[in-house]
Amino acid sequence: MTETLSQLEKERVQVVRDIAGLGDFRRGSITSIIGRCGKANCGCHQPGHPGHGPNFRLTRKVQGKTVSETFSSRAALRKAQREVDEFHKFRALSETLVGVNEKICQLRPVEEEEEAEMSEAEKKRRKRSATRSHGK
Repeated sequence: MTETLSQLEKERVQVVRDIAGLGDFRRGSITSIIGRCGKANCGCHQPGHPGHGPNFRLTRKVQGKTVSETFSSRAALRKAQREVDEFHKFRALSETLVGVNEKICQLRPVEEEEEAEMSEAEKKRRKRSATRSHGK
């Protein structure tokens, strides 16, 4: 079934509403780190010890540099995870919006006024000379 222009316009309005309804969001990804500390006699340095952690970090690019943020509590981690999840929804909705707009652009007919304006503009555009100018 092919979509009509009015169906696509309604879909576009809905996608824009969905974007407007998003909560706080920020880009990045949350990773867990398990590692060893700097204390030589800590148990984490013993063979078979899993290490300290997991410690969670939000990593993202800021002005071309990678920035990592650690979380002070489980609540801060959950908040950041919600924000990152909202960002992923935003990206998906943005892709949908672009796709719908491309379909609308393909289906929308060219209006004759636009054609007339374009041909008038083309007429006014200066034509290149048939003879080449010689360099000095």
